[in-house]
Amino acid sequence: MDEEEAELRSPFPSPPSHYNNYTSHNLKLLTLLKERVGDQNADLGIVNQHELLSDQTDVPTWSLAQLEKPRVDWVLEEGHYSVFGDTWFVKETIPSLAELGGHQLYPPDPSVDRRPALLAVLRSILVTYSNLTNAILAPPPPPSSLAQPEWQRQLEWITILAQNLMAAANDLRPVQARGNLELMMQRQLELRREETKNIHSQCDILEARLLELRSSAQEMAGSDQRQAAKPSSSQVQTSTANVSLEDMLRWAEEVP
Repeated sequence: MDEEEAELRSPFPSPPSHYNNYTSHNLKLLTLLKERVGDQNADLGIVNQHELLSDQTDVPTWSLAQLEKPRVDWVLEEGHYSVFGDTWFVKETIPSLAELGGHQLYPPDPSVDRRPALLAVLRSILVTYSNLTNAILAPPPPPSSLAQPEWQRQLEWITILAQNLMAAANDLRPVQARGNLELMMQRQLELRREETKNIHSQCDILEARLLELRSSAQEMAGSDQRQAAKPSSSQVQTSTANVSLEDMLRWAEEVP
């Protein structure tokens, strides 16, 4: 039994050994047993299955009621179920220290302000620690004394006080997680706003640069057109030279 419990509590447990009982033959025997009992609400664990199934072969020695499916209504009523040796709650709730069997010193209702009780617990820890120091420095009791040592009593009380502080801190884990999530989302929003601002600033710089390039390109195009429209001095001299030569030839023809 100890080996089976150790196996169930291992990180990767093997299937329970009774899974071999779920054979087709045993399931047929279970169905037949229900038909012969007749009462759907009857407890199959207390009926004499060997007498009711005397005409059948290979009737197991263990109760066929073990093959029954778990009652979901019972699980919902109890609020928990067991799997591989661990207890799981139907609704995910954090059990309080009192529900776990501890000595709870703060109000169980989360809507009540727990700070005064926790401050009292903290003061009690300091006082108990001082008493523990005095108990350790005190001379030991005689060997014939059966009374509990003072230091042991103080140590047990410190353990109870520490459990209350740890349980109260664990109750605040959802609030802490919600606060951390809000801070993370705010930080992400700030980062996105900063990135958007940087993108807009870079876009403004690019637009200003494009405007400068466009204006410089227009100025260069205008200067090229003006230079193309203005005749050069060599063209003027060539035109003058050509006119003079034509006039001279015409004059030469007119001369008798």
